[in-house]
Amino acid sequence: MDGIPGGYNGKILRVNLSNTCLKVEDLEARFLRKYIGGAGFISYYLWKELKPNTDPLGPDNKLILAAGPITGLTVPGASRNCAGAKSPLTGTIAKSESGGFWAAELKRAGFDAIIVEGKAEKPCYISIIDGQAVIKDASYLWGKETKETQEAIRSELGDDRTQVVLIGPGGENLVLYACIMSGLYDAAGRGGLGAVMGSKNLKAIAVRGHKQPPVANNERFKEIRQSMIKNPEPHPFKEGIGTGGEEMMYFEAVGNLPVRNFRDGLFPGVANIHGGTIAKTISVGMEGCFGCPLRCKKKVRLEKPIKVDADYGGPEYESIAALGSDVGVSDLAAMVKGNERCNAYSIDTISAGSTIAFAMECFEKGLITLKDTGGIDLRFGNAEAVLKCLDLIAYRQGFGNFLAEGTARMARKIGQGTQDFAMNVKGLESAMHDPRVTLGYGLIYMLAPNGADHCANEDFLLNNENGVKQLESLGIFETVPPGDPTPRRMAMFRLGQFKPAIDDSLVTCSYVYSFRLQAELLQAVTGWNIGIPELSRIAERILTVARLFNVREGFSAKDDVLPRRFFQHKTDGVLSESDLVTPEQMEKAKQYYYTFMGWDENGIPKPEKVLELYIE
Repeated sequence: MDGIPGGYNGKILRVNLSNTCLKVEDLEARFLRKYIGGAGFISYYLWKELKPNTDPLGPDNKLILAAGPITGLTVPGASRNCAGAKSPLTGTIAKSESGGFWAAELKRAGFDAIIVEGKAEKPCYISIIDGQAVIKDASYLWGKETKETQEAIRSELGDDRTQVVLIGPGGENLVLYACIMSGLYDAAGRGGLGAVMGSKNLKAIAVRGHKQPPVANNERFKEIRQSMIKNPEPHPFKEGIGTGGEEMMYFEAVGNLPVRNFRDGLFPGVANIHGGTIAKTISVGMEGCFGCPLRCKKKVRLEKPIKVDADYGGPEYESIAALGSDVGVSDLAAMVKGNERCNAYSIDTISAGSTIAFAMECFEKGLITLKDTGGIDLRFGNAEAVLKCLDLIAYRQGFGNFLAEGTARMARKIGQGTQDFAMNVKGLESAMHDPRVTLGYGLIYMLAPNGADHCANEDFLLNNENGVKQLESLGIFETVPPGDPTPRRMAMFRLGQFKPAIDDSLVTCSYVYSFRLQAELLQAVTGWNIGIPELSRIAERILTVARLFNVREGFSAKDDVLPRRFFQHKTDGVLSESDLVTPEQMEKAKQYYYTFMGWDENGIPKPEKVLELYIE
C-alpha cells in the first residue's frame, strides 16, 4: 500500500463466480493516476482482459463496478458509481453511471472497484462488509422485483443501512437493455448491464463499510467543500433539475422533444406530464445522493387511478419523454407507473420507451399486426398497451420477447426499410434529445464509445455563454454556431468530450464540477500535483482505450452514423428543411474529429497516438 494516493483504498475485489474464488488485488499508484477510476478502470480492464468476440452473455464477459478517488467524501456530487461490461445490446464497450449511496459504501468497505467473472451454478449475491466478501445463495430471491430483493437482503444481513446494487426480472430474463439498479430508483441504465449481471446468475451486490480512505490535504479539502456548498459554480441546467421544471415545454418549442418515435414535433399533451406538473400534483418530496445537498431525485405517489409506489422514486426528463411523448402517451398516471415498473423490473426506461415507440410505428404501417402483438392494440398514445408491453418485456413473454431484443435487432428481422426509423446508434437507443436541433447532439450520439449516449459530451454547452464559461479552462472563450462543422467547432467538440470522461472516471456529477474544480479537488484529495492539461490527457487516453476495444470488436467509421430519420424533417413543429444538418456535413465533421483524436479515416487510433498516450 506504500505510495497509494489519498482517496483510494488501492484494492480491487475480483470475484470468479464459476469457481467461487474471491481475491483482492493491489492497485499501483501509477495506474491510478493514468486511469483515475470509474470509466477509466472499466475501459482499461475490458480492453486488456477480454478476448475478441467474447459473448456478452457468456461467462467470459466481465462485469466491473468502479468508484473514484472522491467517491464517498461528504462533498456535493461525489456519490456515483460506474458500471461496465461488453454490451449484449450493442457489442461495444458499455458503461453507465448511477447515483445513490452504494459507491460511498463500497469505498468505506475497503475497495475501489469490483470485477465479476464467470457464472454461478445457481442464483447468488455477493456480500461485502468491511473488507470481507462472501458469496451467498440467492435462489429464494430469483424472480423477485427490486424492492422485495433489497428488503430481503437487508433483513438477512441484519442492517437496514446496507446498500445494494441489484437486478429484477428484466435482468434475470436477459432483456438486452436491462439495467443495474442502485437501490430502487438510481439506474446504471444503458447498454444492458443488468442482462450481463443476470447471465452470471448474480442477483445483487450488498456492501457495508465504516472506514473512508484518508485525504492527502484535509484542510484544503474542507476549504473546497465549504466553497462548493456556499458558492456553487453555475451550470446551464442546474436550476431546472430539482423539479424537472418546464424544460419539456421549451424542448417542444425549439424542436428538441421526441414525439412518436422522433417522427413528429408537436405534442399538446406535454403540459400533462412535464416535471412542473409532477411537482404540483403527485410529488411527495425530493431525494438526493450520499453527501450531496442538491436534491434532484423525484418521489411520486399515486393511489388512483393506478397505484404507484413512492419507494421507486419518480421519473426524470429522459424517462418522462421515453414513456410519454415518444410513445404518444399524455396520461400522467400511466407514465409514472411505467417508470415504477421499469425500476421494479430493472429495465432501462430510454430503450424500453424507444423500442415500444418503434414497434408502434411498425404497427401503424402494418409491418406488425395484432397477430404479432398477441392482440395488443399498439397504437401511439395507448397507455394501457405500453404498460402491458413493459410487463411482457420483463418476463420475455409473447410479443415482449421480441421487444426485449431492442430496435436494431427488431429492424433487422422486420426489414422493409425499418432501419431508417429504428432510432439507435450502434444498437443503443437514442436518448431523448433530437440531433435535428444541433449538429452537436448528432455527433455526440455518433462518436460516443457506447452509442447514442447524451451524457458523453458537453458540446451542447458551447451554444450559450454560460455554458462556455464551464470550458474556459480549456481555452474556449466564445460560442460557435450550432450547425457549423468547421475544424474549429470540432476541436471544441473534442474538448467537450473530455469533461464527461473525467466526470465518469472520478464518478462525479456533471452538474457540479467544472474542469477547474475537478483539478483542485483531485489535488487536495490525492496529493497529486495535477492540473487541467493532465486531466485532458487522461480523458483522451480513456476515450482512446474505449475506441481500441470497439475496433477490436469490429467497429469502425461505418458504425459512427445516425439513423436516416434524423436527416428528415418532422411532420410538424418549428423545424424546417433548412434547419436540418445533412449527412455530408456530419461526415465532414466526423473526419475532423478523427484527425484531432489522432485516428485514421476509418476511426482507428494510429499507432503513434497510442504510444504518445502511454497506452501499453
